Amino acid sequence: MKINSARQAWHDCNYNPAPGQTSDAAVLGVVVQKTERGPTADHAIHATLAGRVQSAIARLHNTLRAFGNAMYAAEPNDDDDREEAEAAVFNLACTRASRMTADKRERAEYVAKGVFRRYRYMHQGGQSANEDPLIKPEQFRSWMSAEYGVKLQSAAWGRDWEPFVQLCFDACYDIDAKALGPIGGVIYKMKEAA
Repeated sequence: MKINSARQAWHDCNYNPAPGQTSDAAVLGVVVQKTERGPTADHAIHATLAGRVQSAIARLHNTLRAFGNAMYAAEPNDDDDREEAEAAVFNLACTRASRMTADKRERAEYVAKGVFRRYRYMHQGGQSANEDPLIKPEQFRSWMSAEYGVKLQSAAWGRDWEPFVQLCFDACYDIDAKALGPIGGVIYKMKEAA
């Protein structure tokens, strides 16, 4: 297990390679014969490091844990984690937004889901290297219509939706930071002790 970032540690901590296997071989379900030396204690070191990260994750508030799992877990996320993460983004963005009509609030819930999906894609795999695929309002509106059947008007986009989209991204960053903070603390302590 490499400890380069809290995001990567969250992702990698659930791999459980068997003795002598790399985590990739464990995931693929095959063992590739190599000319290198035989089994080592790497699996024990991985388990120790992963256990510390898993322990930090387990101590997080349910919403933060669900957000982190939806974002970074190595195993396929369950819908409960994703739905709780989307709800957290929506609720936080709404607390920061100006008042909305009931109709706009209903559509705003889907906007928050869409922004969460964009944010997750951008930070997928813990590297945070992907560009926002729906950065242009036309692309985002088209995707929202195709994915959720929600129509967002292009007229007055800058007034009606752009601020809420930004509030959703801000909420994602804030929740992400709260979820990753304790993991970063554990990593810092492990590196300091090394």
